[in-house]
Amino acid sequence: MSFHEIAITIRAVNRASHEFARVGADAESMATRIRSAASAISGFGAMTSVIGHVGHQFGILSEEQAKVITQTGYLITVFGMFLRTTWGVAAAQKVYTAATMISTKVTWVFNAAVAMKIALLTLGVGLIVATAAYMAWLASTTRDAAEAQIEYNESLRYRERAGARRAEEEQYERITRRGGYL
Repeated sequence: MSFHEIAITIRAVNRASHEFARVGADAESMATRIRSAASAISGFGAMTSVIGHVGHQFGILSEEQAKVITQTGYLITVFGMFLRTTWGVAAAQKVYTAATMISTKVTWVFNAAVAMKIALLTLGVGLIVATAAYMAWLASTTRDAAEAQIEYNESLRYRERAGARRAEEEQYERITRRGGYL
């Protein structure tokens, strides 16, 4: 391996190490936020179960209503406590990754749709410009053809007049030479 190749490898490792460190820091930051949200969820679940118990004790809720609210609170608390564990954080990060992938693909689809719209609009404008150019060429060609037809008709009339005049002149010469009509 040459010195140049070694230098390139070292630069690549240094750059990759920085990116890996940044991704690791982002993952730790996300884990902290997940644990914080999990604590809030656990607190919400505990509060819900307490509301169920207190509501039943004061007679605001029936026994069935209190049981449903209390059990829901317990489930929310367990879910929050699970999210505080390492497995819970990993599961939340995987869910976040899947949601990010889905939103990325949706964004790509939207971007493709916008690109298609722009392409179709551009093609539409191009088509209009091409049609206008063709119509201008067609009008010019038609005008030239009409002018050529008018010139042809005028020259034909001129020839007819010249031919009629020549016939008259020939008849006049015959009359003047011979002294009469044939």
